[in-house]
Amino acid sequence: MSEGEVGRSLELDALLAEAGVAPLGAIAGTQFGRYISLFVRWNAKMNLTSIRDVEGILSRHFVESIACAQSLPGEIATLLDFGSGGGLPGIPIALCRPEIAVTLAESQGKKAAFLQEAVRLLGISTRVHPFRAEVLSERFDCVTLRAVDRMDDAVASASELVNPGGWLALMTTGMELAKLQAAAGAEFSWSEATPLPNSERRVLVRGRREFSLRV
Repeated sequence: MSEGEVGRSLELDALLAEAGVAPLGAIAGTQFGRYISLFVRWNAKMNLTSIRDVEGILSRHFVESIACAQSLPGEIATLLDFGSGGGLPGIPIALCRPEIAVTLAESQGKKAAFLQEAVRLLGISTRVHPFRAEVLSERFDCVTLRAVDRMDDAVASASELVNPGGWLALMTTGMELAKLQAAAGAEFSWSEATPLPNSERRVLVRGRREFSLRV
């Protein structure tokens, strides 16, 4: 790992501690250092995020995604990151929870290419689905959504991809929460919203799908 990657990994650990989020282990820290460096390089050429400074990217995107990864239920074996963009929260989940088989769905070609390069560089078995998530035929134990365009429509589509007894994990604002829960449908029972680090408005909420699907 380069000196810059080491520095970014240490900076991320400091921000996690400041936010009250559990620190990364040595292996995950090395992988996050590489991922952050790649993210910053590609973000200078394309719009992975409108935030340009490294500390802002770490604080706003990475700390939040790691907090999500650590809060997911332990029984999850498969996960879909719906509209993954720059891989957040899907790649942090894959790094923090290597027992979960993660699929990153991203239909925009340049962002999908970034995800393919990130997966290759990190040497993880995460699958990139470079098409719309709606065309997937399988279901998953958990589907995550964060900063997706037309979020309520995306949640309605994502809810159909959740296994019976599986989870829908939404990273959103408190103001949008009721609308998104309604979009998911009546088959989901919701936990209390958890505030996300470094934000006064953003929350994580998990909905569990009932075991018997309606037909």
